[in-house]
Amino acid sequence: MSRVGKYPVQIPAGVDVVIDGATLRAKGKLGELSLALTPQVVAKIEAGAVSVQPRTGETHARMMWGTTRALVANMVRGVSTGFAKSLEITGTGYRAAVQGGDLVINLGFSHDVVYPVPPGIRITTPKPTTITIEGVDKRQVGQVAAEIRAYRPPEPYKGKGVRYDTETILRKEGKKK
Repeated sequence: MSRVGKYPVQIPAGVDVVIDGATLRAKGKLGELSLALTPQVVAKIEAGAVSVQPRTGETHARMMWGTTRALVANMVRGVSTGFAKSLEITGTGYRAAVQGGDLVINLGFSHDVVYPVPPGIRITTPKPTTITIEGVDKRQVGQVAAEIRAYRPPEPYKGKGVRYDTETILRKEGKKK
């Protein structure tokens, strides 16, 4: 069993963390995030770090202990350095471009796919075949990347589609004569 909850989350310089009742707020140079704390855990700020403890020894309280600590660590990292995911597009004629507040992707359909960029997310296309998604909320960055990838997931025969830059595609052999 993991004991991730027992390690305190260090607060870097330039980040302010405030616990207001059942809400924890983190503010940094990139933005501000808040987290509603569950009643099963107690969070405290001491010696430049946020420590989380379970209120009781129940199983659910111990589960929420590690979960809450991980969420707080992601908030602190998000407002200080941010999160980024990168997608690569493979296929003849497949490309992406940011036009205004929308990401326009050509994925071989009869129409272009238009994805509206949600607030709090920054999408750039350094190359027509690369999409970079940046933001302060780790969950939102991952969700946006998953939604864009879902338009045309990579297929195993030619490898065409949208994939994460760290993803490897297991290729299959085509049919034989």
